Amino acid sequence: MTPNPTALVLFSGGLDSILACRVLMEQGIRVRAVKLVTPFFGDGLLARTENYRREIGDRYGIEVVVRDVSERFLELLRDPPHGFGKNFNPCVDCKILLLSEARRLLTGLGASFLATGEVLGQRPMSQRHDTLRLIERESGCEGLLLRPLCARLLKPTTPELAGVVDRERLLAFSGRGRAPQIELAARFGILDYPSPAGGCILTDPILAARIERFYEEQPRFTPTDIRLLLVGRQFRLPGGGMLALGRKEQENDRLAALTIPGDWLLMPAHDRPGPSAVLRFSDHPDDMQAAAGLVARYCKKDPARPAEVLVVATKGDERKELAAAPLPEEAYIPWRR
Repeated sequence: MTPNPTALVLFSGGLDSILACRVLMEQGIRVRAVKLVTPFFGDGLLARTENYRREIGDRYGIEVVVRDVSERFLELLRDPPHGFGKNFNPCVDCKILLLSEARRLLTGLGASFLATGEVLGQRPMSQRHDTLRLIERESGCEGLLLRPLCARLLKPTTPELAGVVDRERLLAFSGRGRAPQIELAARFGILDYPSPAGGCILTDPILAARIERFYEEQPRFTPTDIRLLLVGRQFRLPGGGMLALGRKEQENDRLAALTIPGDWLLMPAHDRPGPSAVLRFSDHPDDMQAAAGLVARYCKKDPARPAEVLVVATKGDERKELAAAPLPEEAYIPWRR
């Protein structure tokens, strides 16, 4: 067997990818896990990469690196060659893109082959036998891609044929049941793994519809725009402005952190509890007044005070004060996103 071989494992952080790493590590293979993130999955890790690496290392003994692939992923969403799933989720093309990105990292991370935690038949769209083969081929990973949890149900890969990996010590899991994975996790002493769940925002019907409509309305945008789109209440104002309005203190803080040069940050004057809002893509006076009216609409009601609210809008060193009455619901229903 080749001494000290290294595998690069596509790492979701779920139980299957954890087990794929540990199955290979049990054979003496060095594993480097790669967590690829976009605004739709794993995005929060970009602000805490080192802590995340320590957590995964301490908990599972796995070395992980984090890479941002947002730009390529946003472009893919415009027209995925293999289409969408039930919502705005391009599962097949997503996996092709992620594996393509991982393949580009092989040399730099000192790895000779790739692995994933996929299980044959576990997901109806992306883990059928024919789809697994298509993903290998179109990502340029034929022969390089090992799926340790179901490898014995698939054609042998180059690392198996070369004796780098012992095929007989790989597994033959299939289907949607979780019992074999849970049993294997117990054997490895892994007890605090995440519950299985769809971690991709694009599978959420409400958010997926919002994102799809944004693609239709906004021809050019950045990952930062998508991050703003996923926070709070969303409106598209008559002058073309995008308004994100916080629903609670945590979202108000998040919106303030997401502001970029050119944004207006709106909030009620300090003596009036209410939401923060970010206005992007517009300086139109009508949009400014509409945004202030929406801030007023969602301010805390106080029968002892006038309905009109003083809203403070800031952009860099620029400051405006806008007196705004709460907008009636019928006025802003067409703007909701």
